[in-house]
Amino acid sequence: MLVLGATGPTGHRVVSLALEQGYQVTVLVRRPERLTIQADRLRVLTGSVPDDPQALAVAVGGQEAVISALGVGQSLRSAGLIARSMLAIVSAMQSHGVRRLIVTSAYGVGDTLRDAPFVPRVLMRFLLQDLYTDKAAGEEVLRRSGLDWTLVYPVTLTNGPRTGQYRVGERLALRGFPRISRADVAAFLVSQLADATYVKKGVLISA
Repeated sequence: MLVLGATGPTGHRVVSLALEQGYQVTVLVRRPERLTIQADRLRVLTGSVPDDPQALAVAVGGQEAVISALGVGQSLRSAGLIARSMLAIVSAMQSHGVRRLIVTSAYGVGDTLRDAPFVPRVLMRFLLQDLYTDKAAGEEVLRRSGLDWTLVYPVTLTNGPRTGQYRVGERLALRGFPRISRADVAAFLVSQLADATYVKKGVLISA
């Protein structure tokens, strides 16, 4: 499997858990020194997802699935990262016949905005507008791709422990400022490698 965004806080947990569960893991990262995990079953490649198609092609080739935890960190400016990356990822996967793609999006993007309580919804529409517009554009590329994709929409992320106690669904009743640990999100992302329940669907996840 290939993990993109592996040096980010969620992607790092995905890599760690996938290795723990016995997967052979490849990562494509711009700065390998930021990846603190070392393992015999981990292959580390250097490159930028949207700007280095040759490196991405090498990373995708021979994989059974791709998990994307790409993001811009704490920035409120997207620079079109997700839209550009999704075009590159879809193209590479189609070229190499890799079908399964699990993508981390964000609660409030697209139709999930309807499940957001009033105050978070206002923040999403104004403070996070650029980020969410970029994610929505990337998702349109994904939906047209013909791949076996799943879009995962976590609510507000925390650095808490993995609990294994969380709710998932295409619709969820949410109140206030719902939260979910990155560790639980990582566990759900990895679980989707062997679960077809949400293929070509979006799924919310919340504690």
